[in-house]
Order: sequence, then C-alpha cells, then structure tokens
Amino acid sequence: MSGRDIYGGDIYGGHSRAKKRVIPTVPAEPDLVVEDAATGFCGAVVGFDRSYDGEFVKLEDGRGAVRLFAMREAAFLIDGEPVTLVKPTATASKQPVRSASGSTRVEGLRARVARGSRIWVEGVHDAALVERVWGHDLRVEGVVVEHLEGLDNLAQRLTEFEPGPGQRVGVLVDHLVTGSKETQLTTGLGRHVLVTGHPFIDVWQAVRPAAVGIEAWPVVPRGEDWKTGICRRLGWGTPQEGWRRVYNAVNSFRDLESPLIGAVERLIDFVTEPD
Repeated sequence: MSGRDIYGGDIYGGHSRAKKRVIPTVPAEPDLVVEDAATGFCGAVVGFDRSYDGEFVKLEDGRGAVRLFAMREAAFLIDGEPVTLVKPTATASKQPVRSASGSTRVEGLRARVARGSRIWVEGVHDAALVERVWGHDLRVEGVVVEHLEGLDNLAQRLTEFEPGPGQRVGVLVDHLVTGSKETQLTTGLGRHVLVTGHPFIDVWQAVRPAAVGIEAWPVVPRGEDWKTGICRRLGWGTPQEGWRRVYNAVNSFRDLESPLIGAVERLIDFVTEPD
C-alpha cells in the first residue's frame, strides 16, 4: 500500500459531517405561508411566473405586498427549516380548500338554519360584495345579511327588530369617520348592536384600484354624486355599468381594502359568538 492510500481510501467518506443535508421538497400550494431565506420576506403563495432565469413564486404578505422569488434549492423556510419549493401537480378534480374570504371551505355544505342575529348593510352594493366574498362563511354560520336602504332607516329598524340576547345586530357603515353624519347616527345603540365600517365614501372605493384596472380612485368634489362622478372620470358610462365592472373585479378578499375586510370579520364574530 502506498503512502497516499495508507488509510485505505477517503478517510472522510464515511464521516457524518461529510454527508450532504437532504432538503425536503414542498409543493407550493395556494395560500402556503413560507419565508424567503435570503430576505426574511414572509407571505402566502398566490401564483407563479417564469422567465429566462427559471421558475418564480409569487408571495403576498399580510399588508398585500406581492414579490417574486426564484424557486431555487433551499431558498425558503417553513417553521424555520429550509425547504425547496416546487410547482404543485395540477389535478383537475381537486376542489379549492379556501373560500373567497380565505377561510377553510366546508365541502358538501348545507346551509345552516338562520340565526336570530343579523348583519345590516347600507345598500345593495354593500350586500352584494359581502355575499361575494363571505357568502360561504355566512351560510356555514347561518347569518343573514340585509340592507337598510340608507343609514337614516337604522333607528326605526332597530326599534322594530328589538335587539337582545340571541338576536344581535351588526351594522356595516360606509364613511365611518370621526365627526361624520354616519358616526352620529350609530352611537349609543346598546350592547347588542355593533357598528363597524370603513373610511371610504362608498363601498366601491373599498375595492382595491388594481383590481378594477386603475391606479387610484378619482377625487369627486363634495356635492357631486360620487358614483356618477367616478364613472364620468373613468369613462365607465353609467353607474350601472360602473357597478358591473366593480362587482366582476372582486373574486376574493385580496381584491378588497383591509378596513372593509376587518369590519366584516368583526361583525361576523359578533353575531355568532355566544351571548
């Protein structure tokens, strides 16, 4: 045996430290939350892209920011452990596991018998958007959404409804800001009534501009009908045509601004929690 091989071969070949660590491969399923190991950006999987440099995954963080990351080996972390993301295998028969609101979808759902409690919204557009995003959740919980046809009707409706234990009312209000008429109409309503809302002039404005293909919602001067002014400035025709654009642009909670999302979630919790 020569001096070069007096150990009978590679002395490190069988040492545990010389073995390459096996990095698990994880399918990048929609809504899977991962962390980019290099930057610390943490978000849910919302899509993919491809360029000359390979495959990329789109991650969306809790504030709605979306970034692209290369799907390289050990490039991501799940619970602090490195993983390699791969595109999931398409299965035509697989049903979505998340509802439009981001909650777990209940398969084979049969709508629950309606609760005594209700959620009230100002108009039909508010009701339609709530149904589009939270309709699955509302049927699971047995919650009925009704529209007030104007906030001025709130006091009379509450008198007729007589809120109490097991018969709560959650009210979703547009333009709920300090000092507004809306705030004055919704104070001191009792512990069985919860009012939440968003700061936008109209529920249309609670839809993210990017969802409807614009950079920002135009400013409409006080005194001019807001929907008419929006449609005129965007070239959308009549308010009816504008509404169709807005409604068809909303497919999930990601198309809505966070104040509206938080307001609706609080109302659902309020009318479904035990007294």
